[in-house]
Parts: sequence; structure tokens; C-alpha cells
Amino acid sequence: MRLTKKHLFAVVCLGLSLSAAYADDSPLKICAAEDEMPYSNNKGEGFENELAQLVGEALHKKVETVYWADPRYYLRDTLDKGLCDAVIGVDTGDPRVSTSVPYYRSGYVFITRKDGQAVQNWDSEALQKARRIAFVPGSPAEVMLRAIGRYNDLFNYSQELVGYKSKRNQYVKYDTAKLVSEVASGHAEVAALWGPAAGRYVKAAATPLTMTVIPDTNKRADGEKVGHHYSTSMAVRKGNEALLAQLNQVIKAKQPEIRQLLEAEGIPLLDAEPVAVAATH
Repeated sequence: MRLTKKHLFAVVCLGLSLSAAYADDSPLKICAAEDEMPYSNNKGEGFENELAQLVGEALHKKVETVYWADPRYYLRDTLDKGLCDAVIGVDTGDPRVSTSVPYYRSGYVFITRKDGQAVQNWDSEALQKARRIAFVPGSPAEVMLRAIGRYNDLFNYSQELVGYKSKRNQYVKYDTAKLVSEVASGHAEVAALWGPAAGRYVKAAATPLTMTVIPDTNKRADGEKVGHHYSTSMAVRKGNEALLAQLNQVIKAKQPEIRQLLEAEGIPLLDAEPVAVAATH
């Protein structure tokens, strides 16, 4: 491919900007969950652990991870207190932070056995016939199960799936691997889960499974849209525009490597929104 003056200018700008990062030998401190697989854990086994290393290598910085335990307070207790510099996985446009350009977009999925009936949307007759549907309370799946009249009769089953309660304010945790295994074992006919959380376990299941991205056209009975597709970004504290600019450049320059890592994880990737820009608040 012939490099135009515009391309050469962009390459020079990227090199100059990143060279400023190289001159600073301080580590890049990343906030991450100590036990929220498949995203991250304190053994470095999650895909966000891998992404953090990729970013560190691109900036020629050693990565130091600051771990948090409770997802409800992770920004307040780590990033806001200056204990770390950046977070790898946040919703694009999260108003609590300054977010980068998205590094991927994905959606909620239906998971079924390959030898069973695939589910395409919330209007599927299979959802009315299913005895058990695995889902995480508080997610769009719960909203839609209420909308189609299935939530109440699944309530007791949902409570059986709770895998953990913290001692701090009784935070309830659902293990995505367990929810996927409910379908693989035949105990549940369908699971409705966030694709990036489920991809690793769908790939690893001994029973072949089908993962179908749910269309982003769902509405409640009152006509309000229930979003199912979301973009994910990296984030810094508000005001740290220098690091935000570096993260944006790394995401753009390393997009092929990032996509390869996410595809290997089994994450269903969607096309970016028509306008994908950094959201700085």
C-alpha cells in the first residue's frame, strides 16, 4: 500500500506522542478485578489482563495491577483515589470517567445446545416452552423475561444459580461459567447472557453450543427500548487527557492485535456504531 503524506503525518504524530510516554519510566497502573473471570483475576488469566499487557508493551511501560473485589465501588475505591491510572473495560461514555474510543462492541446472546432449537429473538416460541432459562438478574435479560411473562416462574430457579455472597453489603455474584454449564448439561434449555462474559465458556463446553447475538431492537411493553448491544472502552480519571490520548492511539494502532485477542476468547464482535469518538466528560 502506498503511504500518502496524510498517512506519513499520522505515523509521525503517533511516534512523537508515544515517545513522550517512553521517556517516563513510571509503571502503568491498571485497575482490575481480583476474581471476575473471564475478564480478569489476580492470576492474570483474564482477557482484560492480556489487554493490559498489550497496552503496556505498546507504551513501553511495565504494568502493575491494582485489584478490587467489589464491582459496585471499584472506581471510587481505586481509580478515584489515585491508586491506579486506567481501567481496561468500562462502558463507552461512562459519565464517572473519561473514556477512550471503543476497542470493541458486542451484545447479549442466547446460548442453546447445537442439537436443540436455536433462539433468534425474544419473540421465539422456544422461550415460552423452555422449563429453565439461565440469566443474570438486573441485566437486560431480566427486563425482557418480565416483558414476555417468564420472569416470575423462573424466579426460584434463578435463586438456585447464585454462586456467591460477599460479607460486604451482601453483594450477589452469578458465575457465568455455571450459567453456561446449565445449558451444556441440559439442565436449562437456554441462557441469555452478555456475550463477552460467556464466550470463553461456550468455546470450552464439552457439549457443542450455539451462541446467537440478540438483535438490538427490543422494547418493553411501554415502548421503551431495552439495549442489548454496547461498546466497551478504556478509561482514566477526568482530567488525565495525556494518558487518554495515548490509550486512544494504542487502540487505533493495535486494533488488529486487539481484535485477534478478543476473537480467540470467543467474544462475538459487532460493527462499531456509525460515530465512534472518544467520550470525555
